[in-house]
Amino acid sequence: MKFIEEKAKQIPLYGEYDVVVVGGGIAGIAAALAATRHGAKTLLVEKQFALGGLATLGLVTIYLPICDGCGRQVSFGIAEELLKLSIAKGWEGRYPEAWLREDSTLEEKLKQRYMVEFNAQMFMILAEQQLLRENVEILYGTSVCAAETEDKKVHTLFIENKSGRSAIRVKSVVDASGDADVFALAGAKTVNFSKGNILAAWYYGTEDGKYMIHPIGCCDVPDNEKDERKGPELLSNRRFTGLDGKELSEMVEMSHAQVLNHFTAGGKGICEGHMITTIATIPQVRMTRRPEGKFTLDVTDDHKYFEDSVGLISNWKKPGPIYEVPFGSLYGQDLKNVIAAGRCISNTDNMWDVTRVIPCCSVTGQAAGTAAAMSDDFDALDVKKLQNALEKDGVVLHI
Repeated sequence: MKFIEEKAKQIPLYGEYDVVVVGGGIAGIAAALAATRHGAKTLLVEKQFALGGLATLGLVTIYLPICDGCGRQVSFGIAEELLKLSIAKGWEGRYPEAWLREDSTLEEKLKQRYMVEFNAQMFMILAEQQLLRENVEILYGTSVCAAETEDKKVHTLFIENKSGRSAIRVKSVVDASGDADVFALAGAKTVNFSKGNILAAWYYGTEDGKYMIHPIGCCDVPDNEKDERKGPELLSNRRFTGLDGKELSEMVEMSHAQVLNHFTAGGKGICEGHMITTIATIPQVRMTRRPEGKFTLDVTDDHKYFEDSVGLISNWKKPGPIYEVPFGSLYGQDLKNVIAAGRCISNTDNMWDVTRVIPCCSVTGQAAGTAAAMSDDFDALDVKKLQNALEKDGVVLHI
C-alpha cells in the first residue's frame, strides 16, 4: 500500500461533551437516552442521515422477543420502551396483544412471543423526536475518523462531515458503531468475527397491491452443525468481513442486483400493484468486530449468575435461554473511558448471533449510557451504584 503525508493543520473544536455516543442504531439510541436522563451533556454522532441502523435503514424491521418464549418477560427498561415506541403510530405485523394487555393470562402469553414488526420510517422519526425532546444533540452525516488517548483515556475524537474535519473533547465514549470503530481507532485490542457475513438483500415492495417485506437472503449464520434451524439459502458463496470499504461497496452492489432479480422474476416489472417501495440503504452486515472485553459472554452462560449483571436478554432463536449480561463484557482493559453497546460487545462467535439483535442492543445500550454518565473509568466504577441506577430505571438484573 502506498502512503502520502497529510500536512499538519489546526483542527477546529466542535464542542465538549460529557458523553459522546458513536452510532445511532438501536444501541446508540438507548445509550443516548440513558446518558441524558442521568444528567450528561450528550452528543449522538451518526454517519447516516437517519437513526436506527440495521433496524431501519437495513430494513431488519422485526423487534425480536424481549421474553424467553416461556411466558416470562426478560428485558425491561428502555428495551421495552423502544418496542412500544416503534409501534406508537401503528405496526406492520406480529402485534403482541397478550403482552400489551394488563389482564392477559400466562396461557395467552405462551401462544406468542413479546415481539413485533414495525415500520422503519416511522420508527426512525419517532426515535429522533424522542432524543430531541430529551436534549440529546444529534450530529448526522458524521464519521469518527480518529481518536487521541492519554493514560488509557480517549480525550478527543476527530470527526468529518460536510463542514470538514473537526474535533470533540469528551469525558466518556459509548462505542455503538456496531463495528467497535472507536476501540479500533484508539488502538485497543479487538477481535473479528471469524465466519464473515453472508449476502442479504431485504426490500419492501407491493405484491398484488399488498405492501410487504421480502427478506431475500437469510440474515443469520447457524452456530454449529447441531443447530436445529435450517441453514440459510445463500445468494452467494462469498463472505464479507464488513470492515473494508471496497468490499462493502461490492456487497451493496450485489445486494441491489439480487433485489432487481427477485422483483423481476417471471418477467413482471413495475405496474399497478407491483413495485419496489424501499430498499436497504446500508450494508446488511451483522457481525464484524468487537473489543476484547474484561469478560467474554458465551452461549454456555445460559441462566448463569453474574454479580455485575446490567440486564437480561433472551435467545431470539429458541425458547428457554436467559442470559445475564455482565458489565465486564461492555469494556476492556486497554481503554478506561470507552464502553461498547449493541452488536459489538465482547462475546464469542456463537453468542454473537444472540446479542446482535434489537432487544439486546437496547439492554446493553442503556447500561453503557448510564455507566458513561456516571464515570470516565469503567473498571473503577462502583458496579453496585450502576446497578442501583439501572434498577431505578426499571431494568431487571438477575434471573
